[in-house]
Amino acid sequence: MIFHSFEALCIFVLLTLIVKSSETPTPVVMWHGMGDTCCSDTSMYRVKRLIEGEIPNVYVHSIMLGSSPEQDRRAGFYGNINEQIDVVCKQLQENAALKDGYYGIGFSQGGLFMRGLLQRCPYPKMKKLVTFGSPHSGISSPPECAKGDFICQGIKSILFNSAYSPSIQRNFIQAQFYKDPKRIDDYLKESIFLTDINNEIKINTTYIENIKKLEKFVMIKFSLDKTIVPNASTWFGFYNDMGDQIPLQDTTLYKEDRLGLKWLDESGKIDFLVCDGIHMQIKDEYLLQITSKYLRDSKTGRFIAQKQHYI
Repeated sequence: MIFHSFEALCIFVLLTLIVKSSETPTPVVMWHGMGDTCCSDTSMYRVKRLIEGEIPNVYVHSIMLGSSPEQDRRAGFYGNINEQIDVVCKQLQENAALKDGYYGIGFSQGGLFMRGLLQRCPYPKMKKLVTFGSPHSGISSPPECAKGDFICQGIKSILFNSAYSPSIQRNFIQAQFYKDPKRIDDYLKESIFLTDINNEIKINTTYIENIKKLEKFVMIKFSLDKTIVPNASTWFGFYNDMGDQIPLQDTTLYKEDRLGLKWLDESGKIDFLVCDGIHMQIKDEYLLQITSKYLRDSKTGRFIAQKQHYI
């Protein structure tokens, strides 16, 4: 193409930039944590609006189970997470806005479930995964409950007493990622969810292949987290045989690369981050930083920078 004036060249570049900058951003899919809902004004709706404000024209889908926010909240305590992941997978597959893939972001247990979705639901493709305070290696102690949250308190009592009974495993969400280091044999025998997605009993190569397809896996730990015990679980760490917390790199999961995490780490595709504060207390500024760095498409930014330099 030949330009007959500098002004014509500038107009061409400007129009090109406008077209490029108006491309539809990669959608974002969110999964909330225990006791929350898809659409609560003080949490998920606020997160949705913050992401939309940071990334113009982005489509944000907040996962909801059931036909109402209250049913969605109850689904965070009661049900079978294996079945719930199947339901969510179907929902996403039927959502035309996600057909070209999406970025996943999960909060607390929602991050663990989002990873289960990544491993079991390859279409639509999850391109990146960001988890905030998620128990990737499970919890060894029941979660702390808010004052007056009787559902949570009831679950806590059940975990202490009957976590590995078949009926509890089938019906109570937190029991399905409860990993008591003093009852490892019971855990390996009876857990219906965590042992599977962490490839602890047998190796599912499809899980490894799907994890390796990630462009980036971001795990965010809260520095003062006392809800996820051990806190190392948010980075795939856990306890060793002596009862000490160990990092991911010292676990059998990593050394034998039973999930593809070692490959991902050595490829520079895992970021281990720390958010100052207690569990799920995320400042807007920090969330916007994470959004800008990991949920915004980088290709458009590089294109614009090159063209500006050329002009």
